[in-house]
Amino acid sequence: SQSTVFAVASILEGCSYINGSPQNTLVPGVIELAGQKGVFIGGDDFKSGQTKMKSVLVDFLVSAGLKPESIVSYNHLGNNDGKNLQAPKQFRSKEISKSNVVDDMVESNHILYPGGKSDHPDHCVVIKYVPFVKDSKRAMDEYTSSIFMNGKNTIVMHNTCEDSLLAAPIIIDLCLFTELMERIHYKTKGMSEWGQMKPVLSILSYLLKAPMVNKGAPVINALFKQRESIVNLFRA
Repeated sequence: SQSTVFAVASILEGCSYINGSPQNTLVPGVIELAGQKGVFIGGDDFKSGQTKMKSVLVDFLVSAGLKPESIVSYNHLGNNDGKNLQAPKQFRSKEISKSNVVDDMVESNHILYPGGKSDHPDHCVVIKYVPFVKDSKRAMDEYTSSIFMNGKNTIVMHNTCEDSLLAAPIIIDLCLFTELMERIHYKTKGMSEWGQMKPVLSILSYLLKAPMVNKGAPVINALFKQRESIVNLFRA
């Protein structure tokens, strides 16, 4: 894809690359190249509104012993992001990044979800392009959970936001964090020389919908756990 070409060009120039869109830009070959060149990469997809709320609310419900059974998310917006998402391939990438945000929180509770990955809430994501509303994005969510004695609990949320004004500060923060990571070097007892972090900056997960991690590392989507990892790094 064109975005993969841009990523490769950035890495070859020694410049860190952050993928702020949901498409499959950072393919295995790009990750391998970043490791060889000692360049940082991060992704995918800026986390600004609806998904950020979802990562908080699902974490709360599961932690409280309520079992989310159905999550339905609807959006409409009229900017270029909304227009581009009318293409089936683009929408599918966004649908995956929005849906996967609950996976690790569900898998963390084997009492509520004894079936593991096969025992998962129904999760539907709808995005529509409505030119008139422009950058004013509307997001509606319905969370239905099983509670005590086979009861049901439903939470419905409505959010209206200026999409670009939420995304712009995230871009600034991603640049600041990445530039800071370029300065940090560490050394453990088994290392003869100072080294840098591995190429995939999972520390950026707090700001991204579908966080990428280095091989063998767990994917964490719960928002406060992501924030705590940043705090712990700066405490070290």
